[in-house]
Amino acid sequence: MAKAKMKSHRGASKRFKITGTGKVKRHKAYKSHILTKKSTKRKRGLRQSTILTSADHKRIKNVLDK
Repeated sequence: MAKAKMKSHRGASKRFKITGTGKVKRHKAYKSHILTKKSTKRKRGLRQSTILTSADHKRIKNVLDK
């Protein structure tokens, strides 16, 4: 009987994307509610995606690459 494949973490695969160079891209937090007290400049910065830090990189890649 064939061995079953490992499934990738569905929650993580919706939140993170792997770039062409192998880095992990993520969206920034704090953009969902209580936006009135945050400045326009701050909210504009939160729209941009960013690269995951090296501390979390190995853990997230392991969860995504199953």
